[in-house]
Amino acid sequence: MLQTASALKKILLEKSVRTGTFTLASGKQSDLYIDCRVTALDPFGAHLIGDLGWHAVRSKIHSEHLEIHCIGGMTLGADPISLAVGMASAAKNPDEALQVFTVRKEPKGHGAGKQIEGNFKSGDTVIVVDDVITTGGSTLKAIDAIEREGGKVAFALVLVDREEGGRQAIEARGVHVVSLFTRSSLLD
Repeated sequence: MLQTASALKKILLEKSVRTGTFTLASGKQSDLYIDCRVTALDPFGAHLIGDLGWHAVRSKIHSEHLEIHCIGGMTLGADPISLAVGMASAAKNPDEALQVFTVRKEPKGHGAGKQIEGNFKSGDTVIVVDDVITTGGSTLKAIDAIEREGGKVAFALVLVDREEGGRQAIEARGVHVVSLFTRSSLLD
C-alpha cells in the first residue's frame, strides 16, 4: 500500500494542489487549493484511490466488525471517490462489495424528489465520503441527508483532511474520520 499511497500523492501534487490566494467553499481565504476532482477523475488517480480507499475502509470494517451496505457522499466531490472504492471492493472482495450512492445538494425538484440517488435505502449503514474537508460543512450536510432518509453513518472516508477543524466538527457528531492524506502528509 505504501507504493500506492506514494503514487497517489504524486498525482495529487501534480494535478490537484495549487498555491496562491483562493476562496474556499467555506468562504475562508486560503493560500492552498486542493481540487481532488482532477485526480479522482483521472483513470490512474481513480484506480489508486480505489485501491487505497478500499484498503483503509476494509481495515476499519474488519477491525470494528461493521456491516456496511454502501458508500457515497455529497455530489460532485464524493462521486468519483465513492465509485472507485466501490469498484475496488467488487474487484478485490466480491462478497464485501459496496454499493454506491450520491447525495444531491437539494432534493430533486421532479420525479421522485429524492436527495439521495443510487444504491441506498432507509436502514442502510453507510460510509460517507468527501474529497477534501476544511470545516466539515459538506460532509455534515451529507450526514444530515443520510440520517433524514433513515441511513446510519458508520464513519467518513476523506481523501484529504486540510487539518482546519473539519475532522473535529465531524467527529463531534460521533462520526469517525478516516483520511487517506492530511495537509501535513501531502505537503511534507
